[in-house]
Amino acid sequence: QVQLVESGGGLVQAGGSLRLSCAASGHSFISYAVSWFRQAPGKEREFVAAISWSGGTYHADSVKGRFTISRDNAKNTVLLQMNSLKPEDTAVYYCAAKFGSKSYLHYEYNYWGQGTQVTVSS
Repeated sequence: QVQLVESGGGLVQAGGSLRLSCAASGHSFISYAVSWFRQAPGKEREFVAAISWSGGTYHADSVKGRFTISRDNAKNTVLLQMNSLKPEDTAVYYCAAKFGSKSYLHYEYNYWGQGTQVTVSS
């Protein structure tokens, strides 16, 4: 129904910035909530940020003030702007989508991207 393709990951020094992109195909993002999750080696999947189809957002405390999620429904794209990156932000970042209301629970999401690696060096 909807396919997600992530891009924008890479290697950056602490204090730097990256912008991740999640592009949808097969279906419009309209009426879908989209979230970013991340998973570091040996750790559980962690919620990062969510955005509703109408633009309402929620950010995890660990990234609040540094990361910003946004969406452009006309382009079927969701972005995650990451500023002031820290080594503890190092993880594989996943884009996920679900129909309806946004959620921080990963098991409520039906569609997932392949992930993009973010590495922050100290």
